[in-house]
Amino acid sequence: MKPRLVTGGESFSRFLQEHCPVVTETYYPTVWCWESRGQTLLRPFITAKPPVRYRNELIKTADGGQISLDWFDNDNSAYYTDASTRPTILLLPGLTGTSKESYILHMIHLSEELGYRCVVFNNRGVAGENLLTPRTYCCANTEDLETVIQYVHGLCPSAPFLAAGVSMGGMLLLNYLGKIGPKTPLMGAATFSVGWNTFACSESLEKPLNWLLFNYYLTTCLQSSVNKHRHMFVKQIDMDHVMKAKSIREFDKRFTSVMFGYRTIDDYYTDASPNRRLNSVGIPVLCLNSVDDVFSPSHAIPVETAKKNPNVALVLTSCGGHIGFLEGIWPRQCTYMDRVFKQFVQAMVEHGWELART
Repeated sequence: MKPRLVTGGESFSRFLQEHCPVVTETYYPTVWCWESRGQTLLRPFITAKPPVRYRNELIKTADGGQISLDWFDNDNSAYYTDASTRPTILLLPGLTGTSKESYILHMIHLSEELGYRCVVFNNRGVAGENLLTPRTYCCANTEDLETVIQYVHGLCPSAPFLAAGVSMGGMLLLNYLGKIGPKTPLMGAATFSVGWNTFACSESLEKPLNWLLFNYYLTTCLQSSVNKHRHMFVKQIDMDHVMKAKSIREFDKRFTSVMFGYRTIDDYYTDASPNRRLNSVGIPVLCLNSVDDVFSPSHAIPVETAKKNPNVALVLTSCGGHIGFLEGIWPRQCTYMDRVFKQFVQAMVEHGWELART
């Protein structure tokens, strides 16, 4: 089946059909791995990891912390030899992801082909850097992302500037865009496999099979990421209680919601859900989701809200899982998600002027 394209703007729809035609093509999932959980589980293991050499930079934050940025400068770009105007793509990985994730490496490889520069925003404490303050990250708090966007834009203010977020990185990006509206240096953005409603995501991931395959493992990853910095949190958080969590919801209740000052886990999950801010997004944003994604149930995808915002386009496939979108008999290289990313960022860089900012 062809993806369903939902947008509140006729001009955005025409723009995508002309300059990003992959969103109207039939997506054929890998025939022996079409089911959602299979796509989700296999992608990290089956897709290749293109070699990327980064330049790491640590930048300071207002609270005394630091953020790790991994740059791919692409100084050998034949298309954009002037670094000051070289298109720049800010990449936001998922929940415990870093610049080493295969989907990030593929985006950088495709950006390299286009002549672009990339910078990966690693959330605090996950990329090997020390925590300087007792604070990590969550997808509701956009302060670190705002700091990074202003910093990167300040380095190359004349360069076209876009962002792409995957899973939780996409949630963070959408929450930022929903808060700031059109007053952002970004000219466009793309998100992939976003969880639109945190309550619905949590409920789906707590079903027995999903808990066994995904939830428990991700919980242990979260616990591992904060346990490395345990000494920073002991004064404000019961870390022994955190380390006994058996689900993401329990972890968020015991750690994340406490860390960021929410009264209850429900208050945090309400604030973290990007569906409630989608109507305020003020720049062109393409959002790719699969309706079989167990991390982001289809009933929670904000189709009606998207129909009312001319800056938003949802691309909904029937298969693809969570950050899966595998295609071809032996899907080692490019996925459907990768092709959407490449065509969209190229369309925005080369033809984005056609879309008037609202």
